Amino acid sequence: EMKLSIDRADTVIIGGGCVGVSLAYHLSRAGLKDVVLLEKSELTAGSTWHAAGLTTYFHPGINLKKIHSYSIKLYEKLEEETGQAVGFHQPGSIRIASTPTRVDEFKYQMTRAGWHPTEQYLITPEKVQELFPLLNMDMVLAGLYNPGDGHIDPYSLTMALAAGARKYGAQLNYPVQVTNLNSRSDGTWEVETPLGLIRANRIVNTAGFWARDIGKMIGMQHPLIPVHHQYVVTSTIPEVKALKTELPVIRDLEGSYYLRQERDGLLFGPYESEEKMKLQDSWVTNGVPPGFGKELFESDLDRIMEHVEAAMEMVPVLKKADIVNTVAGPITYSPDILPMVGPHQGVRNYWVAIGFGYGIIHAGGIGKYLSDWILEGEPPFDLIELDPNRYGKWTTTEYTAAKARESYGFNNVVGYPKEERFAGRPTERTSGLYDLLKSECSMGFHAGWEQPHWFYKPGDEIGYKPSFRRTNWFEPVGREYKQVMEKVGVIDLSPFGKFKVKGADSVKLLDHLFANVVPKVGSTNISHMLTPRGKVYAELTVSQLYPGEFMLVTGSGSELHDLRWIEEEVMRGGYKVEIENMTDEMGVLGVAGPYARQVLQKLTNEDLSDGSFKFLQSRHLKLYDIAVTAIRISYTGELGWELYHRKEDSVALYRAIMEAGQKEGIDNFGTYALNALRLEKGFRAWGAEMNCDTNPLEAGLDYFVKLNKPADFTGKQALKQIKEKGLKRQLVYLTLETDNVDPEGNESVWHNGIDCFLKKQKLPSLR
Repeated sequence: EMKLSIDRADTVIIGGGCVGVSLAYHLSRAGLKDVVLLEKSELTAGSTWHAAGLTTYFHPGINLKKIHSYSIKLYEKLEEETGQAVGFHQPGSIRIASTPTRVDEFKYQMTRAGWHPTEQYLITPEKVQELFPLLNMDMVLAGLYNPGDGHIDPYSLTMALAAGARKYGAQLNYPVQVTNLNSRSDGTWEVETPLGLIRANRIVNTAGFWARDIGKMIGMQHPLIPVHHQYVVTSTIPEVKALKTELPVIRDLEGSYYLRQERDGLLFGPYESEEKMKLQDSWVTNGVPPGFGKELFESDLDRIMEHVEAAMEMVPVLKKADIVNTVAGPITYSPDILPMVGPHQGVRNYWVAIGFGYGIIHAGGIGKYLSDWILEGEPPFDLIELDPNRYGKWTTTEYTAAKARESYGFNNVVGYPKEERFAGRPTERTSGLYDLLKSECSMGFHAGWEQPHWFYKPGDEIGYKPSFRRTNWFEPVGREYKQVMEKVGVIDLSPFGKFKVKGADSVKLLDHLFANVVPKVGSTNISHMLTPRGKVYAELTVSQLYPGEFMLVTGSGSELHDLRWIEEEVMRGGYKVEIENMTDEMGVLGVAGPYARQVLQKLTNEDLSDGSFKFLQSRHLKLYDIAVTAIRISYTGELGWELYHRKEDSVALYRAIMEAGQKEGIDNFGTYALNALRLEKGFRAWGAEMNCDTNPLEAGLDYFVKLNKPADFTGKQALKQIKEKGLKRQLVYLTLETDNVDPEGNESVWHNGIDCFLKKQKLPSLR
């Protein structure tokens, strides 16, 4: 009987696809000893071996481009480093615009391209034809061209990474199936296999479409679902064979497929619509069939016929070509097509790199990103969009399936700013006011919650109408902004993440976690958790409600991201505290504007005058006989209170406030107006003006950072050095003249013809 040659590991990686193997390569290359990868059948089994292998520098996001860029640079050098051929072709790629809206989208993306050294060009139809002479030019308005893009052979790539990993001392063991996982009280793991037990300091789930089954072993329900993806390969096409250079990869966005050269023929892969696409639901309910490894699904050309026809119209030589092969295989989708990468809240030393719809282009960069994070205790740059903790109890199987269908079908949909997608909504996360307000406003999705973006009035063009230019919400948001500036407005802030922290060590814990001082009883402050390198990991409001009992409040998108960081510090320091996540039980209403005090005073005997209830004070009181914790703070920058209460009291509290404010002309406002109000006051927002890419001093947060407080808070030493060296950049405010195109963030700003990147400033570049 075989036995494993190892019983102790630093890191056990579960799954030998390109992502897991890349992580093993990067951890061992960085010098980590005792890296063990376990694969149940053979390397690349699952989704890697049959992937089309596309590589592109392009991504609509900002920091994900860094992942793509790193992958391509790594793949260019791998053969030389490992001696393994990887079959990397770099003929470039062109996204095709065949509608005016697509041209707008390309222009929008070009305004954000200055952040990256990567080349990206908006090109004319003539240039498109020169690069890809076989197109039907009637359909081409413009192209978005990335030189250096292309495709790689996924099997060879994985084998090269594996060779590198072994060279640096990692152990890749297969076939070894993980049968169980047990967490021990000291934070280590027991990994059970038929060949023996391994004790590990941490485990990383990189199991592809088995990731869900691995998660279930420890009580995790990862929101993943396998989808059927097909691509078609043709025989030799004389016109392709006759070309002197390889054709660039084409992405026909309206036709919703990619197309590239494969030897002397063509290969193309469509993303069919939500209604036609196929999920492998049975694997979610019953688990993946035990023997499944390098199998494929039966192909179904009927399902993709309209895309085949679109491709024939765009590339007419396809009409005469023979299809020699159709590959139909499983790829894993998360609800929003983005993978889940990083440590998981609620369980110690369990990391994931799962849910890759585009595993080949992400494998290199994610291997490096995760390896840096594991070794250095903080992410090398901010990728909250990949945080596994963006999902929670509300992410049901039905939601995951509905979203995966939508995401697959929307693969090539126009990427508008402020995009909303409606499948799977609402989830169980609705505030107490949802039923009351849902028909009166345009709702936005925030971490499972529905929250009003803007409210309708008679004569408005209602509904969700996205655009790259000013659209139907522009005037209504101006109206709500005026409402709060001149009168008084009410906003539903229930999606906030809300935690209670209490216990003997609560003050000591918060003093160590936060750069600000700990607020006194009855007071509130704005506090930042920093990383060891002095970056802004989170911004929360902290209130000491009773001696040693605190309420911490964060943005909806950061709820479990922040909770995990706090819980990790509790474990590391052995603090005696209890933390309770109150997010779902507690409602929050914001009341703001010059008449806010006048309206609320009608509902309570408590004195709300400035002398008695000062800015940044918190207290418990009764409004209309409803118990609330009121904090005198408002993100609008106007006079205002946030009212924390039991979710079941939301409707009664809201109605009482609206009733009391009739004379003052009270009205609703949404998050779009809130954002405009806070920007004008110079209030920073986590995720926009600051995040793990920014230190608090360059973001202008000096006021909240107390370098002279006695506690050695996380990031303090790094910040002292940053301050000594002096800042390289600083957040500034610019106003600009624009007609109907407003900045969305991350646009480059041009100065004397030179592009200076201003992070997330609301500025368009000069078109």
